[in-house]
Amino acid sequence: MDLEKRVQTLFALSIATHQESARRLPGIIVEAGRMLLTALWAGNKILVCGNGGSAADAQHFAAELLNRFETERPGLPAVALTTDSSTLTSIANDYDFKEIFSRQLYALGRPGDVLLGLSTSGRSANITAAIQAARQSSITTILLTGEDGGDCLEALGREDLAIRVPARSTARIQEVHVLILHCLCDLVDQCYPNRYVEEFK
Repeated sequence: MDLEKRVQTLFALSIATHQESARRLPGIIVEAGRMLLTALWAGNKILVCGNGGSAADAQHFAAELLNRFETERPGLPAVALTTDSSTLTSIANDYDFKEIFSRQLYALGRPGDVLLGLSTSGRSANITAAIQAARQSSITTILLTGEDGGDCLEALGREDLAIRVPARSTARIQEVHVLILHCLCDLVDQCYPNRYVEEFK
């Protein structure tokens, strides 16, 4: 096996997925940015969750909002629902693993908040349950997923939003998810401090 050629192939596949995403997704990413900014301007918070690599991405995104991304601005209220091991294990042990995010959402979420859920496959039962809990709590959802969208996509309500990376490979989807999260961070950086409402009309 030519390992250098294999690495070049992986780069090419990633670039192709990014290029197709750049063609399809900018408009819906801007709409997701508007949803986040509307919630933050109103004093609400962003609740973020995912599993595995998507859990790491959820924590990454929450940290960028709570602390800072690339510009100086106030810290913004974002909570990663993936970080409290005592809470996660107690819910999984006493109830079910699929409820680890939904029970936190019922306790911490308030109408006007936004749930940002990440599932590359769209088949994460605990993300589906979180979306359902959000709908019952008057919390809108932004779902980051892959081409299929799965059960998570079907759980979304009329006011919710799905950003679907045009790929089926978990690795390619996650690579674009990170860029999408950075785009959302940049939109917040650019628009939050001066309330550039006109950008989103």
